[in-house]
Amino acid sequence: MMNELLKQNISNHVTFSEEELQEFGKYFQLKTFKKKEYLLKQGDVCRFEGFVVSGCFRIFTFDQKGNDNTLYFAARDWWLMDNDSFMHQNPSSLNMQALEDSEVLMINRMDKLMLYEKLPIVEKLFRIMSQKALVAWQRRLIRNHCETAKERYQNFITTYPSIASKIKDKQMASYLGITHEFLSKIKKR
Repeated sequence: MMNELLKQNISNHVTFSEEELQEFGKYFQLKTFKKKEYLLKQGDVCRFEGFVVSGCFRIFTFDQKGNDNTLYFAARDWWLMDNDSFMHQNPSSLNMQALEDSEVLMINRMDKLMLYEKLPIVEKLFRIMSQKALVAWQRRLIRNHCETAKERYQNFITTYPSIASKIKDKQMASYLGITHEFLSKIKKR
């Protein structure tokens, strides 16, 4: 049976027939992750694309000084993967860690490629989702260069209130590219 949340997510991008939906759903495996468990560790090859059914993940990397830098969070109804590692099968630069007990529908690379051949609409689906993700990354990059830390903080808590309530201030600061202390000053104001 096709997961209803995944079905709803797909319908935001393309229209599948009921048969296509059922076939598409067969290629996903439901996996559970405990709080603090890693879905992917830096240095490992990303062999999956995941759709978050429940819970929340933090996607981050460590710099040469050992500081972690949060790229994004993936909560319920979000997709997650390391595009570079997944496409090129090279070691990942990313870590994906569950911030709470979570469930993810996962598809491996070979099955995804097989679906492209079997159901051409799947390629259209992922193209559209990739384009939307690229727009979101571009907007974030512009915000990081053009907005103050306070504006970025306000934007995040307004846009993603359900994620903001799940993360620690240290993780929020890492995402915003500021220190934990500076975030505390922003919040006091």
